[in-house]
Amino acid sequence: MGNHSDGSPNHSGTVAKGGQNDVEKFQDPGIPPHRLRLADTDPKAAKKAERQVALLFGISVVGTVIFLVAYFAIDLGKDSAIATIRLQNALLGIGTAFAMLGIGTGIVHWAKALMPDHEVSEERHAIRTEEDRQAAVRIVDDIVEETGIKRRPLIRNTLLGAVALAPLPALAIFGDLGPRPDNTLAHTMWAPQDGKLKRLTRDPDGTPIKAADVTIGSAFHVIPDGLNELSEGKLNEKAKSVVLLMRLNPEELHPSPGREDWAYNGIVAYSKICTHVGCPVALYEQQTHHLLCPCHQSTFDLTQQCKVIFGPASRPLPQLPIAVDSEGYLVATSDFHEPVGPSYWEREQHVLIPNS
Repeated sequence: MGNHSDGSPNHSGTVAKGGQNDVEKFQDPGIPPHRLRLADTDPKAAKKAERQVALLFGISVVGTVIFLVAYFAIDLGKDSAIATIRLQNALLGIGTAFAMLGIGTGIVHWAKALMPDHEVSEERHAIRTEEDRQAAVRIVDDIVEETGIKRRPLIRNTLLGAVALAPLPALAIFGDLGPRPDNTLAHTMWAPQDGKLKRLTRDPDGTPIKAADVTIGSAFHVIPDGLNELSEGKLNEKAKSVVLLMRLNPEELHPSPGREDWAYNGIVAYSKICTHVGCPVALYEQQTHHLLCPCHQSTFDLTQQCKVIFGPASRPLPQLPIAVDSEGYLVATSDFHEPVGPSYWEREQHVLIPNS
């Protein structure tokens, strides 16, 4: 084989040695030749691209209007149907998507089809003197001129309209921050009413549950008696009051002091609302006695008062004290002793005062 260190710059494979005249092994290819676009040579194509950009900005405006109409025109009262809520959510999502995508794709198409696309290179240097600052200002002016926004009023006006309307949905949703909930999150429908204890009923039909109906290993989705008869606020009350009812061997339970009478013959009831972000804890592992939240896999040990053993949840599920009435039906002896669901700023003030 030949000596690859020999040769001259006229031969391929030349290698420069230390102390010799350096030979640049990789030549700077420079900026590739500029290739004209169709809009650069055809005025009709440029006008067509301009209309396309304006159309995209117009779509953004339409998306914002859809969002605002869905937000203000569809009234979500205390007893709104699920179909109405789904319709509003769908329109809000569609409106937001059109509003954001219209602006984004319009700007991208504007840059690719109409703005100058010449590649340039410039050595970086510190901008310090007033002369350099003025040069920077001229560069900005050149950029504005190159965008063509001054001589393309259709694009300019539709862009201004889209940008002006885009923040309105964000401002509108601030209305959902009020009114203050005060202590409404601290109590549920499980609180006794006029001295009468609430029965545990099946979700969704509202059939009362007897202790004899709950066998070891079974699980019931439970709502308070009277929930289905509400004419207003049913969904909000259900969101706080849903419960999981299960039966274990009483010897497997380990109640803490003060909770010895919160269960009945191994039957226990816990809030179904995960303490992480409020998802429904609906999976019960019969063999391990674990409750699993399907959203973020928080896992609660039923034998240890639903203590968190895995996942992002930071607190156990609140327990509902239960007993049996004279007819053998399961009843709640009180409301939860702490607010259900995820944390909020005033939560600690509401612990142990569920009926305040």
